[in-house]
Amino acid sequence: MFGHRVPKTDRRIEAYGAIDELNAAIGLARSYREDRWISEELLRIQEELVIVMGELAVRMEDRARYQEKGFSLVDDGMVARLDGVVGAMESKGVKFDGWDIPGSTPMSAGLHLARTICRRAEREVLRLGDDFRQQNPCVVRYLNRLSDVLWLCARVAESISGEVPVMV
Repeated sequence: MFGHRVPKTDRRIEAYGAIDELNAAIGLARSYREDRWISEELLRIQEELVIVMGELAVRMEDRARYQEKGFSLVDDGMVARLDGVVGAMESKGVKFDGWDIPGSTPMSAGLHLARTICRRAEREVLRLGDDFRQQNPCVVRYLNRLSDVLWLCARVAESISGEVPVMV
């Protein structure tokens, strides 16, 4: 952002590159449209991931300028919204029991792929160090909660399809 040049191996490039990959994987899962509610939720998440990528692309010294230009940063409201999604799914009986082997449906397989990419993206953000995390701890919390949401969405997609997931 703002004309700064950094090497392709810069940790921020690795972090927002992982978020970009996550966004693409979510798009793939969403394209199956096995469930309207999940598809709509995934689109909302994709829009939020653009905010995450933008924040990761901005140098610390350019954050104020970034916000002055009208760009948003990840905030507690985004994390709380994901908490609400988790609560809504858990209230319908979807829960974190056991481990399943992805592949019951195309959408659930795509969601599991997105979940694993999300976990890697979270690790990449953590590698940015304490300075970044102290600047905005919401980014790591958002990604952590997002991986839970993706796992639960995969379980919902499996249950809606009538396919019985392989559990271990």
